[in-house]
Amino acid sequence: METIARADLIELLQEEHGFSRQQAILFLEEMFELFVQTLEQGKSLKISGFGTFAVRDKAPRLGRNPLTGEEAVISARRVPFFRPSRLLRESVNGRSVTQGAPNDFH
Repeated sequence: METIARADLIELLQEEHGFSRQQAILFLEEMFELFVQTLEQGKSLKISGFGTFAVRDKAPRLGRNPLTGEEAVISARRVPFFRPSRLLRESVNGRSVTQGAPNDFH
């Protein structure tokens, strides 16, 4: 499985959408910052046809150190997660998208 890195996204924005390198970098940085700020505020970020980014609160719990077996308290924390839309799941699984949207997401 191949991974697309931030640099690859910048290159795609340049090649496929005519962004300058600086514009592509600024665009991605602004988008990522918007995502982070939204999640930090405890809000969900829904992108229609793609999915929802949200934060889940996890309660403190008792765990174990896997090396020693010793019990330890795992503190409460907030965990970001992503829930893909039905359209994205269908597209990834090679099924036709039922709402007439394009089958690619770029």
